[in-house]
Amino acid sequence: MIVSNIEKPLLAGVVGTPISHSLSPLIHGYWLRELGIKGYYIPIDVSRDNFPSVIEAFPKMGFCGINVTLPHKEIALSLCDSVSDQAALIGAVNTMTISGKGKIHGDNTDAYGFMQSLTDANPSWEANDHAIMVLGAGGASKAVVYALISAGAEEVHVVNRNQERAELLKNKYGDRIRTHDYSSLEDLIKNIGTIINTTSLGMINKPKLSFPFNLLKEGTSVVDLVYNPLETELLREAKNRNCIAIDGLGMLLNQAAQSFYHWFDLRPEVDNVLRKKVLSK
Repeated sequence: MIVSNIEKPLLAGVVGTPISHSLSPLIHGYWLRELGIKGYYIPIDVSRDNFPSVIEAFPKMGFCGINVTLPHKEIALSLCDSVSDQAALIGAVNTMTISGKGKIHGDNTDAYGFMQSLTDANPSWEANDHAIMVLGAGGASKAVVYALISAGAEEVHVVNRNQERAELLKNKYGDRIRTHDYSSLEDLIKNIGTIINTTSLGMINKPKLSFPFNLLKEGTSVVDLVYNPLETELLREAKNRNCIAIDGLGMLLNQAAQSFYHWFDLRPEVDNVLRKKVLSK
């Protein structure tokens, strides 16, 4: 165990609404204890209207860092004194780091979390080996597409029910993005080597993901960002067809680890003990 010599308790937390379902306090609390850091990580439910004034108060309250979750990630971008290039390109901030002088730096660790999870599960994966399909064009999709383009993907097919929304990603990231509606799915899948579901379809209490499972090819990397349930229908069908199935918990834990590193300058381990704690929650 690493023992920190920091005597003053450090404060961090997560802001969103609703917030009671958040796993972040469990995750960060575990790392604080494991690394011997004297600090606290607090869930804070904040409405849209109150969000700007609450963020303004955090430096005065002694916070060193804040995670930002729905529905505040986009407005958080405008409330930072500085932002990382990736946060600016993604258009959202999920991690705020507060300096000793009270300045707020915004970053987005979702792209890092996604890529780390993918390469942990499939170490031989290369972005430019084959075409990639991303299902959905919402907030999670922006971070995933940014990560794929940054890793060198030459062709990313974004499939969304509203193709105009997918076009916004093409405008942001350029001609390596190809956009389609769901009517193109069966023809597209034949040439795809990696599939990522960034939608909430398939999550508990959400509609099922409509997908041609029978067309999945052996060896395809199939990622589902949903982690409740951990094994979605998409991942179960992928396993049945000898694909490489990757659940969404890895992204959640790895993006959190990057936030933790920003605040405490220690990189926590994403291990099976933590995975079990999160799954038993």
